[in-house]
Amino acid sequence: MAVAQAIKGKTKLLGTQLLDAGLISADQLDLALREQVRLGTFLGETLVNLGFVSQEQITAFLAESTHSKVLGADDWDLDQAVMRLVPYELAKRFQALPLHLKNDILTVAIADTYNVVAIDALERATNFHVEAVAGSPQKILDTIEREYARGGKINDTVDQILAKGVGNLADGAETEAPMILLCNQIITMAVQARATDIHIEPGEKVMRVRIRVDGILRQEVLMPKQLQPPVIARLKLMANMNVTEKRVPQDGRFTFQMDHSEVDLRVSTLPTAFGESVVLRILDKSSITLDLGALGFSIRNQELFEATIDRPHGIILVTGPTGSGKTTTLYTALGYMDGMVKSIFTLEDPIEYQLSLIRQTQVNPDVGMTFPAGLRAILRQDPDVLLVGEIRDRETAELAIQAALTGHLVFSTLHTNDALGAITRLIDLGVEPFILASSLVAVLGQRLVRCICKDCKVEREHPELVLSELGVAQTDDTPRKLWKGLGCKSCSDSGYRGRIGIHEVLSINERFHDPIIRGPDMARIAELGREAGMRTMAEDGIEKSLQGITTIEEVLRVVGTV
Repeated sequence: MAVAQAIKGKTKLLGTQLLDAGLISADQLDLALREQVRLGTFLGETLVNLGFVSQEQITAFLAESTHSKVLGADDWDLDQAVMRLVPYELAKRFQALPLHLKNDILTVAIADTYNVVAIDALERATNFHVEAVAGSPQKILDTIEREYARGGKINDTVDQILAKGVGNLADGAETEAPMILLCNQIITMAVQARATDIHIEPGEKVMRVRIRVDGILRQEVLMPKQLQPPVIARLKLMANMNVTEKRVPQDGRFTFQMDHSEVDLRVSTLPTAFGESVVLRILDKSSITLDLGALGFSIRNQELFEATIDRPHGIILVTGPTGSGKTTTLYTALGYMDGMVKSIFTLEDPIEYQLSLIRQTQVNPDVGMTFPAGLRAILRQDPDVLLVGEIRDRETAELAIQAALTGHLVFSTLHTNDALGAITRLIDLGVEPFILASSLVAVLGQRLVRCICKDCKVEREHPELVLSELGVAQTDDTPRKLWKGLGCKSCSDSGYRGRIGIHEVLSINERFHDPIIRGPDMARIAELGREAGMRTMAEDGIEKSLQGITTIEEVLRVVGTV
């Protein structure tokens, strides 16, 4: 109450006080007031956006004016039970975050400690005395969005929206705040579940929300059909898409604050018979690792692959289907290079993660920035190393290989079933075999398999019978062990949690020259690959199952046969 009384004792408005304190000029205040009216924003926010004062100056000034404390970096102790005392709409409207309750005094972090209306509203809503402490408005808003989404249940928010009426969403009525909360809850739920994709799927009578976790889609929420338009509109707005255009596919992206890290989301919309389908690809920057071992490389495969990326020139390909981790592997390979002494460029569609000391370029066919055009431009930028996101056509393939022949190290991807298939695929695209034989350094084939959940992992009985039934050959009489997951809360009863790569590394040397030119002779190439140390993805997967990392069934699901 002391703070509220101090505020009520003040008669001057914030702008006048800032003017008297010499923080802004009369002309600046006049412009800010006009902009405040035009945009419908807070005066402090408007002054900061215009660059007249910093947010730190505003926060410190308001705190000093009301004799209140300024929150430091370590003062954000949150209690979900306390947060529930203040409704989400009220917290967001006044940029006020409830922190803790002690001796009937509710401590609230508030952007504008001079706002007596906000403090009175909070006291009426909670029936507690309110002690206001100053905090950064942006941090308060980010924390409100994140923590209310984390603590609330999606179905509760859906019921709240339906109770207030979905029709009000079109005119920006009070259901707008719960709709923002609902979309934040969906994203938060997916990120916490370690999902890579969120699917918003329109049906005839309902809207389905599914997420892809460890490569497998699972249904999370069913919503009434009437929520479909506002949910999709909100997601499109977040991704800076055209909300009114529903007849053509659109692409966009946005950043979502999650805990102490930022998560990028790539958004794609597609018109369907029952409305727009929306898929959000989650790109968690904090999940990127620059360690090949952490990606699942065996010691032997890591040695083979590291030897190839140490080469001064040539082309290195990573093959596998969409979602098999090819981009992550290529980023990791670039991370092994010294960006201070090498000129490294990437040409991607789209750029998934920002990398330090590396110049990344986005492909944009609408303005003529295709893979071939971009590759030609990069070659004029004096590169040492290039990453070409994907080889899709003859022109891109020939340019990439020509770059490899002229002293550059080139990384790229192909969609083939295995490492050997990359050779025939490039020849089918029109690359001359003799040029391919002279430029190709290595091909890495990879897939992702699910890992056995460590919390419910148990040893399997009669592993030799399991191997025999699945057709896995046993080369000796050494006792083998296999494991499986029983299913628990940690893995959502799936028995699996997380994914790891299985690989095959085809390291090319001069002995491959004749077999590639003559035919190519794939049987001989496979034989030479074996002699160079290559093990197939199936063999790598079986080895990981015998180590208790995954299961034989999972390896079979991914590679098809062993």
